[in-house]
Amino acid sequence: MSESEIAMAGHEAVREDSPYGIQHKKLGIWLFILSDAVTFASVLFAYGYVRVGSPGWTRPFEFSPTIANGMVMTLALLTSSLTMLGALEAAKHDHKSRCLAWLGATMLLGTLFAALHIREWLKMMEDGWRLFQNPLGGPALFGATFFSITGLHLTHVVAGVVALAVVAGKFNRSRMDAGHVETVGLYWHFVDIVWMFVFPLVYLMNAR
Repeated sequence: MSESEIAMAGHEAVREDSPYGIQHKKLGIWLFILSDAVTFASVLFAYGYVRVGSPGWTRPFEFSPTIANGMVMTLALLTSSLTMLGALEAAKHDHKSRCLAWLGATMLLGTLFAALHIREWLKMMEDGWRLFQNPLGGPALFGATFFSITGLHLTHVVAGVVALAVVAGKFNRSRMDAGHVETVGLYWHFVDIVWMFVFPLVYLMNAR
């Protein structure tokens, strides 16, 4: 047994069993997901309230390039959920190289999503959009809601890519196991699910 395995075994030995019959790390991520889901639900509810209560709400997005770009971003995230499932399956069967390959693909797709999102932001800023500035003359709150909601989600995506990189590195050195891959996978799937609400509400409902 290697030193890292002995250290991990000793660490697990002093930790009490979870009273809920679930691993501590999995319980922790589920509690985080539930609290974060409340945050996103509150933000999206507030957005819907402001949108309905603002006459003459701006609908600036055309199919090309904004909606088309959003569809590519959606496809990237959906595909990344599949690659994350592949990584977990490989980890459970102790196929380290295959797991790392799937994790690498997931990180690549997450990075692609972030890059497309940032490019979209830069294009909108170039066109005059700001947090409280609407170049089309409609309610200024459109920019505030758009950048706030998509920025919050983008932050989660970037954090997820970093977390995947950390887990991949430690899994490669046998300092983390399949349980850690599953835990970061739960977070990644949550981020993907949130986008399934953000895209239709913020993009499709604002298409001309």
